[in-house]
Amino acid sequence: MWKRQLAARQHSRSLHHTARRLQSTSKPVIDIRDGTFYRRYPSATDSKDSNPPIFPRLNFSLSNTSGPQATPQYWSILSPSSLARTTFLQVLAGQHICLPPTARSYPYLSDLAESPQHAIKYVGFDAERGSSVGGTNVRGAYLSARYESRREETDFSVYDYLTGHTELNALEHKLSLAEMGMLEEVSQQLSLGKLMSMPVANLSNGQTRRARIAKALMARPEVLLLDGPFMGLDPRTLSTMSQVLRHLAERQQPRLIMSLRPEDGVPEWVNHLVVIGDQLQILAQGPKNEVLSQRRDGASAPVANAILDLVRHGHDATSKQKLSRDGFAKASQPLTPGEPLVEMDGVKVAYGEKVVLGGWKQSHGSEEKEGLHWTLHRGQRCGIFGPNGSGKTTMLSLITSDHPQTYSLPIKLFGRSRLPGPGQAGISLFDIQKRMGHSSPEVHAFFPKGLTVRRALQSAWADAPMAKPKLDDAAKQRVDACLRWFAQELHPSSQTSNATSKDSEDGTGLGWADDVRFAELSFSNQRLVLFLRAIVASPDLVILDEALSGIDEATRDKALLFLSHGEKVAAVVNGEAQQSAVDKADKVVFAGLAPEQALLVISHSKEDVPGCLREWICLPEPGEGRAPRTSVLPGPLELNPEGWNDIWGR
Repeated sequence: MWKRQLAARQHSRSLHHTARRLQSTSKPVIDIRDGTFYRRYPSATDSKDSNPPIFPRLNFSLSNTSGPQATPQYWSILSPSSLARTTFLQVLAGQHICLPPTARSYPYLSDLAESPQHAIKYVGFDAERGSSVGGTNVRGAYLSARYESRREETDFSVYDYLTGHTELNALEHKLSLAEMGMLEEVSQQLSLGKLMSMPVANLSNGQTRRARIAKALMARPEVLLLDGPFMGLDPRTLSTMSQVLRHLAERQQPRLIMSLRPEDGVPEWVNHLVVIGDQLQILAQGPKNEVLSQRRDGASAPVANAILDLVRHGHDATSKQKLSRDGFAKASQPLTPGEPLVEMDGVKVAYGEKVVLGGWKQSHGSEEKEGLHWTLHRGQRCGIFGPNGSGKTTMLSLITSDHPQTYSLPIKLFGRSRLPGPGQAGISLFDIQKRMGHSSPEVHAFFPKGLTVRRALQSAWADAPMAKPKLDDAAKQRVDACLRWFAQELHPSSQTSNATSKDSEDGTGLGWADDVRFAELSFSNQRLVLFLRAIVASPDLVILDEALSGIDEATRDKALLFLSHGEKVAAVVNGEAQQSAVDKADKVVFAGLAPEQALLVISHSKEDVPGCLREWICLPEPGEGRAPRTSVLPGPLELNPEGWNDIWGR
C-alpha cells in the first residue's frame, strides 16, 4: 500500500517538475552580467598579485533551448592555458566570489528549485580533477594494481561505480525501476553495456572517460561541464568520443559545455565559442562562425589571433620554418644506436584467454615468430603509439617492471632479466628505478602532494618519492638549474629568468622552492615538475607517458626545448635558435638529453611529441592479430606532419 502511495507522490512531483520546466523555457540556465570574480573575497590589504580579478566584467548566457523551434547552443571553451579553461568552468558551476553578487544567476534552475551544486556537474579528465565540482576519480589503490589478475574486495566494477556501490560494508541499495532505466539508458548511450562487470582499474583511457561521463549523467544534471574530454585520446577514439558527445549535446539532457586546447581543433557540431587568454581574460565569444571569421584589433589582438589561427590551421602552418619549436631541422638523422637497454624476445601478455599484448606473429630476422619482438638501444628516441586499449600501457609497465609478468616473460632490462639466470644475477627493482626517469598521469595521481617543489625534484635521486634522496653537489646544481630555468612558471612572482639570471650556482634567489608545495601548483605546473623530475638526473632511460598532456602550450614548448637542449638554447624565434645567457657565460649545468641516453614517448597528440623522436612502433587494434608497424621519421613531426599520418596508418 505504502509503495503505491509513494509511487503516486513521485509521479505527482514529476508532473509538477515537468510543468515548471515548461513555464521556464524562456529563461537562461546560466546568466552572468558584468560579473568580476575572485578566488577569495577582496580586501584592502590584497596586493596586486595575491588576489587578482578573474574574468573582469564577464558577460555570458547559456540559453534554455528546449523548445521545438529553438536553436540549441553547443559551447566550447578554448584556451592554451589549462588553468584558464578550468577556472571558467568553475565560474559557471558557481565557484569563486562574484562581485556584485547579483551578476551571476541561474534563473531556469531557480524556477526548478535546484541549486547549481546539484544541477551542474563537472568532470575533469586530469589526474587530480573531478572532485572540486562534483566529479569522481577512477583509479586503483596503487600503481601496479591494474595489472594483477587477482580480484580484491576493493576492485569495484563499472556497475558498482555507476550505482555508487564503492564503499566497503556499505548498506545495500536496491535500484528503483527509474534508476535501472537511467542506468540502462546511460550505458547504452556510452557503449558501456559489455563493461559492467569489469574492474574500473582495468579500463582503458577511453573507457574510463566514458565511465566518468556516465557517472555524471546518472545524477540527471541540467548542465554537464567537461574539462578536456579529448585529452590523451588516440585519433580513432577521439572521433568516437566526439560523436558520443554530439549525441548527448543534441538531446540537451543535459546541456553540454566542454573545454578544449586550441590545437585539438573544434568539432564541427560545436556552434559557440569562448576564447580565453592565459591571463584569465575573455578574448572573444559568440557564434563559432563569427568568432573564427573575424580578425581581432586592440591590445589583446595578437594573442586572440594566434589562438584562432591555431584552431583554423593547426600547428602544420609552421612547417615551412627552418627549425621546430624545440630546435630541430626538418631533416634530422637519428643518433647511432648503442647497446640495448630493453629487449623483448617474443613477449605475450594474456589474462586467461584474453591476449592484451603480443597476440600476433612478427617477422624476426628471416623467421615468423609469435609475440612482440622489440629492442630499445642507447641513443634512440622512440615513440610507442597505438589506439586506446592496444597494449601501450601494458608494454610500458613491463619496461618499468610494474607488471608482475615481467618476471616470467622473455624480457631483459639493461642486459639482465628480473630473475637470476645461469651465471647472472637478476636486476632488482631499485636498480631499475635508478636508471629510469618516468613521468605519466599515473605517477601524477599517486605522487605525494605535500612535498616542496625542490624536494619533488630531488626525489629523482631517491628510492621512493618520500625517501631521503642521495645528493652530491652535482645533483644539487642540476636541481637549481631546473628551478632557475622554470622559475617564472613555478613561481610567477619570482624575478628569476633563464635568459637574464644572475643567480650564482649556490641557489641564491631560489628560496621559494623550499616553501611552495607541490599541491599549491596549478595542474599544468605539477605536470611540469614531474617532467623535470624524470629528466633532471639524466637516467639511462627517460619515459614520457602522456607527460605533457594538459600542460599549457607555452610551458610545453619550453619544456620540449629544455629536454633536447637544456640551458643552451633560450628560445626558438622565427625558426632561429637563440643562445642563452647561461651558455654565453659557459655556466651550463644541464645540457638536455645526452647521446648515451634513450627516450621513450607515449602520446596521442602530435604537439606533445618531442622533435628529437625518430624511431616509432605502432601497436595494432585489440584482437586484430596484425603485427605492429615500425619505421623511422625523417625529422621532427612539427615540420614533417605527414609522419603523423604514417604512424596511424591514415
